[in-house]
Amino acid sequence: MNFVIRFVLRVAITIVMMAFGDRAGAVTPNDPSGTWLVEDGRARIRLERCGPSRDRICGFIVWMKEPADKRGQPYRDRENADPDKRARALLGHQLIMGLQATPEGRFAGDIYNAEDGKSYSVSIWRESGDRLKLKGCLIKLLCQTQTWQQTLDVQPGQLVGLTGDLNGPRADKEWAQVPAPKPTQAKAK
Repeated sequence: MNFVIRFVLRVAITIVMMAFGDRAGAVTPNDPSGTWLVEDGRARIRLERCGPSRDRICGFIVWMKEPADKRGQPYRDRENADPDKRARALLGHQLIMGLQATPEGRFAGDIYNAEDGKSYSVSIWRESGDRLKLKGCLIKLLCQTQTWQQTLDVQPGQLVGLTGDLNGPRADKEWAQVPAPKPTQAKAK
């Protein structure tokens, strides 16, 4: 008799899950926030929540294996289409622009490539707790996938401050955190 009750409960739970499971909405992506070493080891990228409602993901270069040229000058964003951004240092600049969650449980949007000054479509997702997959596409048929490794240590020269602070990366103006509204005083009647 105990077996029959357990069987009926399992069937009932399965039916409820099937009936209401699809109504739960999109798959919740695993938050990719953290610091990641890129596949070739040349840089570390910090991913964090951004946008006015903090529902998007932005990424910043927080460490470079070689942050300066042979003359000791920081590498600059010389290829940027925006003349105002060409003088900015690559270390600390934003390269992942407000990725949005997708129904597949990933985050998708644009990534900026300072080597050619162009943006490309990108999709990221956690492959495991400490591995992130990044798939970038020139067009839908020309894609490349990389695996990034999460890092918990801090390397010499790594930016560790909050975004926008002195020792932190700098968000592009369209992704900078929106300041809190100023309190208004109630008028006396």
